[in-house]
Amino acid sequence: MSEPAFDSRGRLNRRRFSSALALSPLAAALPTQAQAATATVGQPAPDFSAQDTSGKAHKLSDFKGKLVVLEWTNPGCPFVVKHYGGNMQALQKEFTAKGVVWLAVNSTAREAADCHAPAQLAGWMKGKAGAPTATLMDEPGRVGQLYGAKTTPHMVIVSPQGVLVYAGAIDSIASARESDIRTATNYVRQGLSEALAGKPLSVATTRAYGCSVKYRSA
Repeated sequence: MSEPAFDSRGRLNRRRFSSALALSPLAAALPTQAQAATATVGQPAPDFSAQDTSGKAHKLSDFKGKLVVLEWTNPGCPFVVKHYGGNMQALQKEFTAKGVVWLAVNSTAREAADCHAPAQLAGWMKGKAGAPTATLMDEPGRVGQLYGAKTTPHMVIVSPQGVLVYAGAIDSIASARESDIRTATNYVRQGLSEALAGKPLSVATTRAYGCSVKYRSA
């Protein structure tokens, strides 16, 4: 009998992670090229370079020595709207104040109906009082596919040593209801708090939920 991908608490079996990365039941399948994700929890996080909304390039390896959060986002997604009612901004502000680097990533393809140009995305983030270190444009989808991001939001934590230590959902209640936030376990806050205290993460992988990432057509 094959091992289940998830345990009874919804946590992903690490040995199955590389082939079953954080798939939401609401998310559509990605294009074939997106299946070649190389990011695996417990292994070095794949390096990448991407420009932010102002055109400045950011390379993941430039932040070695610091905790890094990758947050896949799309302003048109109801699940993103849920968390940008204040929850995501609070996390960004809380942990960037503690030295964590927070990179929001938009992998929406240019041809998608809900694509935002850099200036539009920057304006949306400012209007929401978002506080990421940078908001990265990944219109080709290379970063998202490298990390197997299938939903918005999709959350990743990289350790100061450059190791991928968390991948999956922002919290434990897979809904678009903002009222559920207060009773959910926030895996990102929990993981960052543990990492900052020098502890191993008690939850390293979970099932991501949200809208499917609108990758460029093959």
